[in-house]
Amino acid sequence: MSGRKLIVSALVLALVQIGFLGWIIAGRAAILRSGKEVLLKVEPVDPRDLLRGDYVALGYDISRIPTRLIANIPAGQTRSDDTPITVRLSKGVDGYWQASAAWLGTAPGAAPADQADIAGHISSGWDLTPGTTVTVDYGIERFYLPEGEGVPIQNDMRVRPFGIRVALNGRGQAQIKALMDGDKTLFEEPLY
Repeated sequence: MSGRKLIVSALVLALVQIGFLGWIIAGRAAILRSGKEVLLKVEPVDPRDLLRGDYVALGYDISRIPTRLIANIPAGQTRSDDTPITVRLSKGVDGYWQASAAWLGTAPGAAPADQADIAGHISSGWDLTPGTTVTVDYGIERFYLPEGEGVPIQNDMRVRPFGIRVALNGRGQAQIKALMDGDKTLFEEPLY
C-alpha cells in the first residue's frame, strides 16, 4: 500500500508542476495574443548567453525615468526602496512610445485609450531627488535569437534605429512580440 501511495504522490506532484508551467505559458500567450501593442526604441548591449544562445540585450528610452515624472514620491524620501513602478506611455510623432508620467506602485487610474501603462521595477538605492533619473527594469530587456544572429543585429543597432513591438496586459505586464528593424519585422515571438 505504501508503494501505491508513493506512486500516486509522484503523479500528483508531476501534474501540479505541469499545471504550473502551463499556467505560466498560457499567461504569457494571453498577453501576446490580446495585449495592447506599443513600439519602443531600443539601445544595444552585448549578445550571448551560454545556456540559451544568442540574444540582443535591450535598453529603452523608458528605462531611464526622470524623477520629475514620478507623481507620488513621498515627501522627504531621497532614495528608492526595492519597489514596483508604473510608467504611463504616450505615442510620439515618430511612432515610438515614450514615458509621460510615472507612479511608485500602481497608477491612480486606468490609462486613457491613447496611452498605455507598463509595469516595471526600481531596485533600492536610486536617488529620488529632483533633477535625477532612476533606472527601471520591465522584464523585457533580452530578446533571444537564432544562433549566429545576435552579433550582426547588435552591430546593426549601433548604426540605425531598431524597435521592439511589445504587448501589455491590463496590469501593465509586458511581453516582447517582435524585433523590428525600422518598419520591417525581423523576428516575431511565437505564442507557444
